[in-house]
Amino acid sequence: MKFLRDALDKVAPTFEKGGKLETLYPLYEAIDTFLFTPGTSTRGRTHVRDGMDLKRMMITVAMALVPCILMALWNTGHQANLGIEKLGLEGASGWRGWVLDTIGIGYAADNPLACFIHGALYFLPAFLVTNIVGGIVEVGFAMVRKHEVNEGFLVTGILFPLTLPPTIPLWQVGLGIAFGVIMAKEIFGGTGKNFLNVALTARAFLYFAYPAEMSGDAIWTAVDGWSGATALGLGAANGMAPVHESMTWMQAFLGNIQGSMGETSTLACLIGAAILIWTGVGSWRIILSCFVGALGSAALLNMIGSETNPMFQMPWHWHFVVGGLAFGVVYMATDPVTATFTDRGKWFYGLLIGVMATLIRVVNPAFPEGIMLAILFGNVFAPVIDHFVVQANIKRRAARYV
Repeated sequence: MKFLRDALDKVAPTFEKGGKLETLYPLYEAIDTFLFTPGTSTRGRTHVRDGMDLKRMMITVAMALVPCILMALWNTGHQANLGIEKLGLEGASGWRGWVLDTIGIGYAADNPLACFIHGALYFLPAFLVTNIVGGIVEVGFAMVRKHEVNEGFLVTGILFPLTLPPTIPLWQVGLGIAFGVIMAKEIFGGTGKNFLNVALTARAFLYFAYPAEMSGDAIWTAVDGWSGATALGLGAANGMAPVHESMTWMQAFLGNIQGSMGETSTLACLIGAAILIWTGVGSWRIILSCFVGALGSAALLNMIGSETNPMFQMPWHWHFVVGGLAFGVVYMATDPVTATFTDRGKWFYGLLIGVMATLIRVVNPAFPEGIMLAILFGNVFAPVIDHFVVQANIKRRAARYV
């Protein structure tokens, strides 16, 4: 890497103040910061309240997402190949079919390499579009505001495509991430100043703007003509009987089911949670309280029961493994910018998200995936929760000297 370091040092005067390409200095600085440890300290406000710098924190979260990425590649391809086999098709359609036929890897659902390659042809384009469009928006705002570009978008650029169905049109991917970055982040000042999770805001925009491409039975398997509902969709329509017929609990836990590309595997999410908690990046208080709130309220509603709403039948241990509950709790509820900062506040924040996720899933099954809206709801109340916790601490300390 020394030759690359020397090359950047040589061109630096061209981009610095007074240079010919001064307006492109944020782009140069972004490349330099991403590849190397910067020689300058962070100035101004930042959301990282730790000895760990922003770059290391973002890279740690990206490493914790690796199990979900690998699962996204394999399961997306596996579900597609399985659909091709069951429909009796000769192969995939479009440019992806041309690539797979050229490679000659085949479409066997029991061939891990064939599944990985087929899944990569859906995940990687969404990943590239997300990072290219989001990167352009970030650099554009940095040039206008004349501030640095940092690694804040690194994690968002991974999270967002993992939350999408494989059949999502790429132009919608670009539109969604542009909306999320601008409306949830840049208009509030950029990295560390947003009060809503950027990836979830982008996904929520697509969910309500283009519901046909973000919900329903035909979007979860990347095969034309294949229709199959997720466990939450089946449960909301007809209770647990069709869920048990289509999958086992262990299949749902491992992630070998239909769903958004990176959200299906609870096991992969728990591995990521272990990494985040061990490194101190993710709050174990938020993760634990979210699960307690979600699963405890699910058990309570299951005990109450309902003759008209079949979602009341879903046991708490099924809520744990279906939908994006584990993914949202581990990677998005723990976002250090939008979550609560006080230790006691993290318990209330997590419980609020967990309970809201279950209520949205069960009481309002029109939105069977409740974790997205629950986390955004929690983001809005995070400052209020911290305010009351701080005020309570002040009153308690003041009472000692009365």
